[in-house]
Amino acid sequence: MFRRDFLKSGSLATAALMMPQFLKALETPGAMPVNGRKLVIIQLSGGNDGLNTIIPLRNDVYYRERPRLAIKPDKALRLTDEAGIHPTLSGLKSLWDDGAMAVLNSVGYPNPDRSHFRSMDIWHSGSPSDAYWETGWLGRYLDAHCAGRPAAGLELDDTLSLALKGENAKGLAFQDARRLHESTRSPYFSAYSAARGKSESDEAPVDYLYKTMAETLSSADYLFEQSKKRPSTVTYPATGLGKDLKTIASLILADTDTSVYYASLGSFDTHINQDGQQKRLFQELNDALLSFAADMKANGKWNEVLVVTFSEFGRRVAQNASGGTDHGTANCMLFLGGSLREKGLLNAMPDLGDLQDGDLKFFVDFRQVYATLLRQWLGADDQKILKNSFPTLSFL
Repeated sequence: MFRRDFLKSGSLATAALMMPQFLKALETPGAMPVNGRKLVIIQLSGGNDGLNTIIPLRNDVYYRERPRLAIKPDKALRLTDEAGIHPTLSGLKSLWDDGAMAVLNSVGYPNPDRSHFRSMDIWHSGSPSDAYWETGWLGRYLDAHCAGRPAAGLELDDTLSLALKGENAKGLAFQDARRLHESTRSPYFSAYSAARGKSESDEAPVDYLYKTMAETLSSADYLFEQSKKRPSTVTYPATGLGKDLKTIASLILADTDTSVYYASLGSFDTHINQDGQQKRLFQELNDALLSFAADMKANGKWNEVLVVTFSEFGRRVAQNASGGTDHGTANCMLFLGGSLREKGLLNAMPDLGDLQDGDLKFFVDFRQVYATLLRQWLGADDQKILKNSFPTLSFL
C-alpha cells in the first residue's frame, strides 16, 4: 500500500528493531547485563593504505617501491625506531604517547578478494572468503546477547551496514537523533496508523510496516531524549566524522543502553593523487578522534571506550604511475582507549621482502580480532557468533 513511500524515509528503512523493552532488558531470555563498555568501530572505506599510515621507517623496499609516495623519516612522527605514523595523525601520536593506542599489523584473511564490495562483505559478515553470509558479525552479537535492547547497536549513517544486520535483531542507522525523531513525525506514519485497522492478516504488508513504525517511533523517542541528557560540551570539528563522534559522545555520556557504535570515513580508494586525498581524510580522522578522546577523558569514560579502525584491504606495496596505489591485501588495525592491556606495536612490521604477488602476506586473521573484541571486551560468546573458534589476542 504505502511500502514504497515508507522505504524512502531514509534511516527508517533499516530500523526493523526488536520491540523496545528498555527497562526489562535483563528479564528477556538471551539478554546480557550491560557491562558499561562501549565499542566504537570506524570503517575506513575504500581500502586505506596502511603502509603510509604506520610507516616502516627503516625499510629500503618501502622507499624503493614508492619514490614519490613514501613518507620520509624526517616527516613521519616517530613511534619506535622502526615505525612512524603519518605526519597528519599528530593526535593519534599523542594518544600513543599516553599509552592509549595499539597497532596490529598484517591483518587479513586467506584467499583475499580485491573487490571493494566483496572484501567488505567478508569483513562485515566474518565469513570465509568463499562463503556468502547474509548476517553480520555484530548483527549476530545483537541476536545472541542483546534481546530486549533495541538500541544496543547504532550506526551513524543513513543506511545500515551488513555488519549490524542479524537474523532477528538489527542495529539502527541514523545520522542525528533530532532528525530521526522529527522524521518519525512525518505524514507517512499517520497514514500507516490509519491503514492499520484495514489489515485482516498478520502477514499483510501493512502489519509489518505498522510494527516497524511502532518500534521505530519508540527507538527514536528514546535516542532523542537520551541525546539531550548530557550533550557534549567539547568542541568537535565541523566534519562528517566530527559530527558523528560528537553524537556518539553525547549518547555515551547519557549512559544510553548501547554497546556498539559504528561510523565510516572515506573514500580511501587512492588510485590517483594519493598523497592529498589520504592527508585530507587523515586530518578529519585525527581531529575528530582527538576531540572524542578528550571528551571521554574529561568525563571519566575513556576506560570504558574502545575505538577500532579497519579497512576492507590495504594497498599494493609499489606505487602506480598515477601517484597512487592499487588494491592490495593485508593491512593494519588501530585500537584506541584507556583500558588496553598491551600498547604500542602488537606484532612485527610487515615484511616487504616476502610478498605474495606484490602484496603483503597476512599473519593475523581478522576474525581473531573479532573474537578478541567479542569475548574480551563485550563478554560475548565469540564461537557462537563467528561460527568457528579463533585464537584471541592479548591486547585486551
